[in-house]
Amino acid sequence: MPFFHGFCVSLHIKYVYEIMSCILNIETSTNVCSVSLSQDGVCLHEEVDFQGPSHAQVLAGYVKEAISFADSHAIPIDAVAVSKGPGSYTGLRIGVSEAKGVAYARDAKLLSVETLKLLTVPVLLGHDELPDDALLCPMIDARRMEVYCAVYDRALHEIEPTRALVIDENSFKELLDKHPIYFMGNGADKCTETIKHSNAHFITGIVPRAKNMIPLAEKAMACEQFEDVAYFEPFYLKEFVATKSKNHLI
Repeated sequence: MPFFHGFCVSLHIKYVYEIMSCILNIETSTNVCSVSLSQDGVCLHEEVDFQGPSHAQVLAGYVKEAISFADSHAIPIDAVAVSKGPGSYTGLRIGVSEAKGVAYARDAKLLSVETLKLLTVPVLLGHDELPDDALLCPMIDARRMEVYCAVYDRALHEIEPTRALVIDENSFKELLDKHPIYFMGNGADKCTETIKHSNAHFITGIVPRAKNMIPLAEKAMACEQFEDVAYFEPFYLKEFVATKSKNHLI
């Protein structure tokens, strides 16, 4: 049985309900900005910018291209899914505002996807070598040695909740003494020299992308986990603190 069996069973619940849907997916939680269009769990269109943060400049154009693709193929958009955080305060606000606007204009459902869970998707679907008792710890860079993180098992059951954590050499020690833990995300990249436990493994090159939102958005759609278009807010985790530019003149 594949190691991600439990994960796939939970994500493909839509087939039990025989739900067919077209979802516009928006991801802006980090420097990467991306938009994808999926139908029945298959990615039909994707736009990605890895050179950010430039979300305010490129996101609207990416969304317009995805909508144009759907319209030109006579595919009605049933829902808009947005990566809800944690992550960049500004990035999340831009993404959620765009998602709300499209959902309202198209009379579509609004869905949200947890950004940390999103980071685990390419690992779960692309790394068959993970042992049966492996745990996953996605990390998003906060500042200095602080990260936003959570710990999940292979079926994405929460082992440790989402939190802001300052990483030191003893971080996750109790779990690492019992399980191999696979760390991923731009927060994990800065922890390789700090977390030195023999059970700590780092998977590089994992960033939040709209195309990886698809299975999580499909599950939310199937379970009718809809957000209120008027009142939904991103999950910032920590309050935004404004700082003055170093070039600011008093």
